Amino acid sequence: MKAEAQPVSFAVGEGTVSGLLVAPPKATALYVLAHGAGAGMAHPFLGALSEALAARRVATLRYQFPYMERGGKRPDAPKVAEAAVAAAVAEAARLAPKLPLFAGGKSFGGRMTSQAAAHGLLPQVRGLVFVGFPLHPPGAPADTRGDHLADVKVPMLFLQGTRDEFADLSLLKPLVARLGKQATLHLVEGGDHSFKLPASLGVKPAEVLAELADTAAAFMAANAA
Repeated sequence: MKAEAQPVSFAVGEGTVSGLLVAPPKATALYVLAHGAGAGMAHPFLGALSEALAARRVATLRYQFPYMERGGKRPDAPKVAEAAVAAAVAEAARLAPKLPLFAGGKSFGGRMTSQAAAHGLLPQVRGLVFVGFPLHPPGAPADTRGDHLADVKVPMLFLQGTRDEFADLSLLKPLVARLGKQATLHLVEGGDHSFKLPASLGVKPAEVLAELADTAAAFMAANAA
């Protein structure tokens, strides 16, 4: 049976943001999943990923950053975004106090989660899962956006397409290597920043989604204790 998304809301600063909790029966973990800069928590990719994880007994809590809740286009300042991540993780702990918590997200949401973790705002989480980590803007390769990752104290999983223009692999691979045993890089061959593959590869989107969900679920199972 498909797990239905349950609307939730929680405070961030002086305001309130919306969330969607997908909690399958006998869940083994809860993943706090942040959206990317240009699309909110209801984006079809995030919905499909939540369903795929639910099929693997991983619950998810998606949520809006304050700017997206207001209908704005400009992402929140890092301090505001990190506070939203911390509030979402705290809400996840309240909703599912017995489940091990993980956090991360798509692109901007993943980076804001990692910064919150590096600043000590997420003591409840067992690990971070990044779905397309944005190491740099397209066409401007650099790795300084990853400097804070050395301060993250929990295991990290990077799910990354090999054609991702936001993460040159010649920079991302050495960065992950420097992080040592704390970090794992899983590459989706041919995937872009949205994990879309060239038609010539003959790989269906559902297969890519299953690969992402399988890898994330296995990482959470390995780090849940």
